[in-house]
Amino acid sequence: MKHWNLDQSWTLFLDRDGVINERIMDDYVKLPEEFILLPGVSKAISKANQLFSSVFVVTNQQGIGKGLMTERNLLTIHDYCSELLKVDNARIDRYYFAPNLASENSLLRKPNSGMALLAKEEFPTVDFNKSIMVGDSDSDIEFGKKLGMKTVFINHQDLEAHKTADLTFDSLELFIKFIEL
Repeated sequence: MKHWNLDQSWTLFLDRDGVINERIMDDYVKLPEEFILLPGVSKAISKANQLFSSVFVVTNQQGIGKGLMTERNLLTIHDYCSELLKVDNARIDRYYFAPNLASENSLLRKPNSGMALLAKEEFPTVDFNKSIMVGDSDSDIEFGKKLGMKTVFINHQDLEAHKTADLTFDSLELFIKFIEL
C-alpha cells in the first residue's frame, strides 16, 4: 500500500448512502428492505478490513430528526447491513450517525467533526492524519479535510474529479483496488 504510506495503523471512514448502499434520491432508507448494497462493496470492505486498523461508517441521518424513522429503525438497518457484509467476511467496526436536522447545526452532523471525535474517544489509536474519509458529497470531503484526513470522493455522475478531494473514483470497490496496487 504505497499510496500515502498506508499501513494497518490507518483508519477508514465511510459515508453510507451512495458509498455502501444505493442512495434513495429525495428520501431516506427507512427499512432494511430499502437498503441495497452497491456492487462490489462487500468484497471491498472485506479487503479494507485487512488493510486498515478500523473501518467506521459516519452518516448523517436527518430522517430521524424529521420523524420519518426512529433510531431503532436505523439500528435495524445497520444490523442488516452487517449481516449482508458477513457473506464476504466483511465488517464495519462501528456505525456513527447524526440524527439531527441540518438546520440544527449539530456538532455530530457532517461536515462538523462530532462523529470522528466519538470514534477517537472510543478507539484512542485513531490518528486523523492517518485516516481516509470516503464520501459522495461535499460535506463528506469537508468533514475529512477539517480533521486532516485524506479524502476520496465517490463520483456517481461521471463528472470530473472533485475539486478538493485528494482522489476521485466511481466506487468504493475501485478505490480499494487502487490502494491494493
